[in-house]
Amino acid sequence: MKQRLFLLGDIRFWIFLFFVIRLIGITNPPLEIAHNWRQTTVTMVARNFLETDNNILYPRVDFAGNKTGITGMEFPFLNYLIYLFSLIFGYQHWYGRLINLLISSIGIFYFFKLLKKYFEEKIAFLSTLILLSSIWFSYSRKIMPDTFSMSFVLAGIYYGMNYLDYNPLKRNYLNLLFYLLLIMLGTLSKLPAAYLLAIFLISLRSKHVLANRKIILIITSIVAIIPCVYWYFYWVPHLVEDYGFWHFFMGKSFFIGMNEIADSFPLTLQKFYEEALKYSGFIVFVWGTVQIIRKKNKLLGYVFLLSFLSFSIIVLKAGNTFSHHSYYIIPFVPVMALIAGYGLSLINNHKIAIIILLAICIEGILNQQHDFRTHKKELALLNLENDLNKVSAKEDLILINSGQYPTPMYFAHRKGWTELNEQINNAEYIRTLKEEGLKYIVILKNSFGVAMPMKLPVVLETDDYCIYKLLH
Repeated sequence: MKQRLFLLGDIRFWIFLFFVIRLIGITNPPLEIAHNWRQTTVTMVARNFLETDNNILYPRVDFAGNKTGITGMEFPFLNYLIYLFSLIFGYQHWYGRLINLLISSIGIFYFFKLLKKYFEEKIAFLSTLILLSSIWFSYSRKIMPDTFSMSFVLAGIYYGMNYLDYNPLKRNYLNLLFYLLLIMLGTLSKLPAAYLLAIFLISLRSKHVLANRKIILIITSIVAIIPCVYWYFYWVPHLVEDYGFWHFFMGKSFFIGMNEIADSFPLTLQKFYEEALKYSGFIVFVWGTVQIIRKKNKLLGYVFLLSFLSFSIIVLKAGNTFSHHSYYIIPFVPVMALIAGYGLSLINNHKIAIIILLAICIEGILNQQHDFRTHKKELALLNLENDLNKVSAKEDLILINSGQYPTPMYFAHRKGWTELNEQINNAEYIRTLKEEGLKYIVILKNSFGVAMPMKLPVVLETDDYCIYKLLH
């Protein structure tokens, strides 16, 4: 096959193969080692749409004590899709996994189509395989909106570029409509996904694009972004203020973020060289960056520079939150995969190129295989709801000693508080919560220990947790 590194050169085969591989354990509860807490904040909102109120403008969490749980957060589009699935099939933990995997697989296909428009198909093919085995491999099957939102944006950019490049003698409004809807959904689902729109500056500077189309695309982009701006900068603060519960992280000042990034610079760099493409992929990414400079590839140079500068805003706004959470690098990984794919395409020895690509894919997959398994220490949480049902009513407020970790509250299928052990050890604080309606305390033994500091009756005890009842 000419200029192909593989006998199976159809990218759709590989996307489908990776899709099937990631179906392994798809029905697992959100209890894998990495970021199960982040997933249960999605699932509890979806379940509350089903059980409490299905108004998409008022997402609810379960760990807001005796408050409604309504709070500002990412626009709950993924959550709402889980709710819609639940209306048809009944609620299950794992619907979000499948929805994200489907959307993310389609998004990767649009990534390939977008690259093929402007680069050799070999570059598009290699870049897509690298993206498939990157951090996207595991996070595209998590119940989280990161690859989900970026997939909408990648598809939206494809249609936006189609609109700009389309035959000037033909009407082109369908591409524009798809661009509008997809960018709106992608940026609403996760605000940082909007950073990649910066690459349109390349086309807007081009003399080959009709001036009226540039103007129309700019207007359409503004219209697509308005719901995102309204949601994150008006509605989220409004919900927090009106309902009295803060949950969603909206970033820090650039000055604070810059100082925090400087203080944790090695950990910040780790997100690029270890989390994104793993070590072998990052080495090829660096090689590709060097080749862009050496060969003076202006298009790739502009793509990298614009996207990096735009993404740097997100990094600085996040500060040390970026340094301590691997999923914050996800939006930038498609750009890194493109540059790595370009670098790999320049290796003339096909055997060596194949070996390097296999090393990238194998390292990426093996270092994420743990994501297909549930955390054994957490499996006892699957019984928590049934045990609580034996001793309490569903509307009873509870307290769990899991600190800022909300996963146990989700599996308890109750509402209440999650606090650190020190707080639970504070008798005055417990009396305050009792006045607010607290009825039971759940002590996860692996976290707190066997005994409570106060004399409370034990209503149920297992090897993993102990349930105490407050006396009224």
